[in-house]
Amino acid sequence: MRHVVVDTNVAVVANARSPQASPECIVSCCDRLLAVERGSLRLVLDARGTIFDEYLSQLSLAGQPGAGDLFMRWVHTNRYNPARCELVEVTETAGSGWRVFEEVPDDPDLEGFDRDDQVFVAVSRGCKARPPVLNAVDSDWWDYERVLARNGVTVRFVCEDKVSEWKAARTQKA
Repeated sequence: MRHVVVDTNVAVVANARSPQASPECIVSCCDRLLAVERGSLRLVLDARGTIFDEYLSQLSLAGQPGAGDLFMRWVHTNRYNPARCELVEVTETAGSGWRVFEEVPDDPDLEGFDRDDQVFVAVSRGCKARPPVLNAVDSDWWDYERVLARNGVTVRFVCEDKVSEWKAARTQKA
């Protein structure tokens, strides 16, 4: 079974609560979450509950009204089930620098990377399977994709239309 780390924005898009997401993007996000729920993909979370808490701040534990909320309920039910989820220990940094977790590469090119997203990087790097991080519409992941890849973190972009948009923007900047 393949492992994945799911950024919160995938579930938010699945709830159709992201104005920049196309209908195709919403469907793609729903499909990925269903793959986790049905057991085709194994979800990787941090053992301290940082990702769970972030999900909970954006999604409904009641499991409705959207597909992202249903995923939240599934995570709540299954996060301690090792057949469905793997929990990875991550270590908060002691200092006041830009890195939040020790597992985040100490690469100066990552210094501007979103602090809230660092937990997903830490979990990916802390897991033996080195799972990809799924992203829907957060352009930070695109902006840092090459640096993350150089440091052993793979990002899978769920919404192809957003990738095309970001590629065009990158080309215009060059």
